[in-house]
Amino acid sequence: MKKIDLTCVVCPFGCLMQIELDDNDKIISVTGNTCKRGETYAENEITDPRRNICSTVRIEGSKVHNVVPVKTSSEIPKDKIFECMKEINKVVAKVPVKIGDVLISNVLGTKVDIVATNNVLD
Repeated sequence: MKKIDLTCVVCPFGCLMQIELDDNDKIISVTGNTCKRGETYAENEITDPRRNICSTVRIEGSKVHNVVPVKTSSEIPKDKIFECMKEINKVVAKVPVKIGDVLISNVLGTKVDIVATNNVLD
């Protein structure tokens, strides 16, 4: 049996949780959380950790801007972060770019898009 300490990041309480795993790394129990969201977070973090990515993409055709900020449309598997960043770094967007424009569709086959988070119109 294995125990893992994990701080929940779902809400401002920051509960310190303890997760007990059996010998096959299956969750036996989650304690220390003050709400159901903490338990769900702990289960997801142990079985399928995911993260949002925020970055920038180079841009051409602007007199003022060199990059446009971007983010993932939802979380991607944590183990794909570096591979995703390589894909983001390959892209060069052209003006105009509007908030919500998809700059990479279905990045790495994750069904998650890379979208612009700001306008670059000049």
